[in-house]
Amino acid sequence: MNNPLISAASVIAAGLAVGLASIGPGVGQGTAAGRALESIARQPQADGKIRGVLLLSLAFMEALTIYGLVIALALLFANPFV
Repeated sequence: MNNPLISAASVIAAGLAVGLASIGPGVGQGTAAGRALESIARQPQADGKIRGVLLLSLAFMEALTIYGLVIALALLFANPFV
């Protein structure tokens, strides 16, 4: 019972899930990295703390993209609509 309309909609939804899930974190990571570089330029003695906080926040932002990837993989390989 493989409906081509459901398969096509699943592929489109998977593409949208990955695309939309990567836009926000991409902008956030760029902004965070830019602000961290500005902070290190203003206070070079605090570069260790700034770098640690930056890496932790980048990891949390990247998790949002991974959630979109998980949804896309579920739509493609474990399609609940078929």
